[in-house]
Amino acid sequence: MAVSVSILAVITSLHLIAFVLAIGAESRRSTAKVAPDQYDERTYCVYDSDASTVYGLAAFGLILMSQVIVNGVTRCLCFGKGLVTGSCSTTCAIIFFIFSWLSFLGAEACLLAGSARNAYHTKYRGLFRQSELSCATLRKGVFAAGAALTLLSLIGSIIYYFAHSRADTGGWEKHQNVGVGMTSASYPQQQQTNEFEKV
Repeated sequence: MAVSVSILAVITSLHLIAFVLAIGAESRRSTAKVAPDQYDERTYCVYDSDASTVYGLAAFGLILMSQVIVNGVTRCLCFGKGLVTGSCSTTCAIIFFIFSWLSFLGAEACLLAGSARNAYHTKYRGLFRQSELSCATLRKGVFAAGAALTLLSLIGSIIYYFAHSRADTGGWEKHQNVGVGMTSASYPQQQQTNEFEKV
């Protein structure tokens, strides 16, 4: 299987857009302020924005789409026609197949958990003796970890695709010392000289 530039461009662009969205989600995390309720003595949390949740879910979808494309083209390493056995490319393809899946799952977990936690809002704090209760917000660094794992997933996917392309036999297998013995090379020359002699 030859390396397709269009497949590489799609994989790279999807991962890079997801990386930018994850960085945007980290910088636009929800912040909250405690505001007093005008009708009673309770206080409630006022959140500023949910853009981080949207960015995180968009990055989640883009990485998922990229992983589906890579594994669809390579047939997920399991359902293909075969790889060259015992070669360095095959070993490299297997290692980076596992690496790309681990980094993909880690990035998806960070982005999904960060989006879900960022969407969770504390409504009312209630009547407690403690006055310093905080509103629930997402901890810093969850989307940044997702962005870092997105880049690792990009590197793993590209190297896996290259290694798989080099190791893919396309269904053909190389056989050694197998063939049918043909006649000697001097026979056609004799036949040609005989034909010339007849004329």
